[in-house]
Amino acid sequence: MAKEKFETKLQSAKEILETLMNPEITLQESVKAYEKGMKELSDAQKMLEEAKLKIQNIKTEQ
Repeated sequence: MAKEKFETKLQSAKEILETLMNPEITLQESVKAYEKGMKELSDAQKMLEEAKLKIQNIKTEQ
């Protein structure tokens, strides 16, 4: 399974936020969407950290 792109994770989180802003969403749907949104943001954060480490390694090797 291929890793999703950082931008895809952010777009997904944005769509989930829009869902959460819907006044007609049920509490159960809100909790489920919130959970999914937090996972997407967590995954995106991990991707940022990995990129940061790669950049630091490149700088160190020079």
